[in-house]
Amino acid sequence: MSTFDSTKRLLPEILAEIVKAKIQLPDFQRGWVWDDQHIRSLLVSIARSFPVGAVMLLETGGEAKFQVRPVEGIAPPPGSSDAELLILDGQQRLTTLTQVLATKEAVKTRTEKGKPIRRHYYWNVEVALEGGDRLEDAIEAIEEDKIKRSNFGRQIDLDLSTTQKECEQLYFPCDQILNSDAWEEALQEYAPEKFGLYMQFRRQVLNAFRNYQLPVIQLGKATTKEAVCLVFEKVNTGGVPLNVFELVTATYAADGFNLRDDWHGNATRNISGRYQRLCKEALLSQVESTDFLQAVSMLHTLELRRADVASGKTGKSVQPVSAKRVSILAMPLSAYAKWADEVEAGFLLAAKFLRKECVKTPRELPYRTQLAPLASVLAHLRERWLEPRIYQKLSHWYWSGVLGELYGSAIETRIANDVEDLLQWIESDAATPRTIADAAFSPDRLDTMTSRLSAAYKGLNVLVLREGAQDFFWKAKIQELDDEELALDIHHIFPQDWCEKNGIKRSVYNTVVNKTPISYKANRMIGGHAPSIYLSKLQAHTQVQLADAPMNAIVGSHLIDTTALRADDFEGFYKARKAALVKLVERAMGKAAAVGTGGPELGEAEEDDSDQQEVISPVA
Repeated sequence: MSTFDSTKRLLPEILAEIVKAKIQLPDFQRGWVWDDQHIRSLLVSIARSFPVGAVMLLETGGEAKFQVRPVEGIAPPPGSSDAELLILDGQQRLTTLTQVLATKEAVKTRTEKGKPIRRHYYWNVEVALEGGDRLEDAIEAIEEDKIKRSNFGRQIDLDLSTTQKECEQLYFPCDQILNSDAWEEALQEYAPEKFGLYMQFRRQVLNAFRNYQLPVIQLGKATTKEAVCLVFEKVNTGGVPLNVFELVTATYAADGFNLRDDWHGNATRNISGRYQRLCKEALLSQVESTDFLQAVSMLHTLELRRADVASGKTGKSVQPVSAKRVSILAMPLSAYAKWADEVEAGFLLAAKFLRKECVKTPRELPYRTQLAPLASVLAHLRERWLEPRIYQKLSHWYWSGVLGELYGSAIETRIANDVEDLLQWIESDAATPRTIADAAFSPDRLDTMTSRLSAAYKGLNVLVLREGAQDFFWKAKIQELDDEELALDIHHIFPQDWCEKNGIKRSVYNTVVNKTPISYKANRMIGGHAPSIYLSKLQAHTQVQLADAPMNAIVGSHLIDTTALRADDFEGFYKARKAALVKLVERAMGKAAAVGTGGPELGEAEEDDSDQQEVISPVA
């Protein structure tokens, strides 16, 4: 069954309904942005009876209830009824035509360079009668006082400040196009000799506007909120995509709740938004409004699911835990009000959990998308997450998602499953969560991992830090140096220059196996020297020369075989460190790695961006 109708409607009828506020805008629509050149082009197209595209309207009174507002420049008349139709597509065209044709105020527009201007639009009747390409030349955009000036305002080129002057110079105001009776009477009074020319203009130009039929696609009341969102995204490809937050904001506004202020805050009303509070934690600065709504939706649907199970429902009749858009759009305001504070607290606990795992900056966070399920679970657990048994399970789940690289895309189903699975696993030792079961890490992945943007690459470096890696120069734990805001780099252990000179393939020496986080001072001392040389330099940089054993301990904290390193044995170093990193991964995931197939020469490396220095904390 079709949920829409397509027809044609006279332009004057549509504009009349806009002026009466029978047609309005849903609150999620952006503002009117057309510039002067777009306005002129639209007027010419209609004057020539060219198609200007269909508009899409939505009937009000159905499931999709939104906060609405009049078209820009329209003040609803006293006693006007509620909107009957909402504009989904065609806002810019209809707003332009309403402001130019149906209101007396100067049109608020802008130049091509974006400078705000206010203009009245006129037709030069004599030029317009030449038709065709001359129609664009016939349009005059006049300043707010209806006087056109040049020479920095000192010279008046055209004065249309009174109706008499309009008539005598035969410039027809566009705001008279839909009903020109009063102007025609003035013309007969002030310039009757020009009435014949005007009547030709009326037949050729004005009637084109008055008889113009605009194609209209009208969505019925049965259209769901999800369908409105999808349709809006499809038809507004040139604008800012509509996300679920904008649509929910418009829905809740109809119930008197400002979701935008609740999230972003409002300085004028002295409202602190949730995002502002979350951003006090640096790790949460990348959290998006949709992440927050997903977390609320998962807690809401989890509550519904548990109620369904408790009542004896089975199969498809049981509400699934969901973070999908359809579930968020169906979420009532009461559910948001119930869970929003809990979710906010959950995100703050998520930041604490991540810091405990040694993820301290947004740059080190492998997946932002893991924050929503983690926050939802922690909102339930609260302080219990610190219990060793629970913490270990959360840690295994987290690192399985990171090192299994499972949170890169299409994660709506996974995050919902994770919330339910994790809580069941924690509360009753139920089956292992699907993310842990799905996660697999092959040792061969280390032979191709060169991109510092990949989640597993970031994760491995964080795990090395978590193990207590000490800086080669400062002889202290890198995490402690990071806290003091000293610049850290991800740098080659066997330097690039040395590897090139010794015939080591770039696809081998540029992998994560040959990289580790160190301070910029250690980086400088390493330079392009062989490890046997730079280790001696690093040991001797202090007043009291450091012995081999303590230096070996520092190097070993990076899971590096010091015997192979001091012997400049790249092959032995690579094999030993790769094995050590695999064991590190296994401890983090709580499961054995997959079986590897061979050394680094097997397979091609991923896209390499490691020539760019990666600073993982700012220079003090």
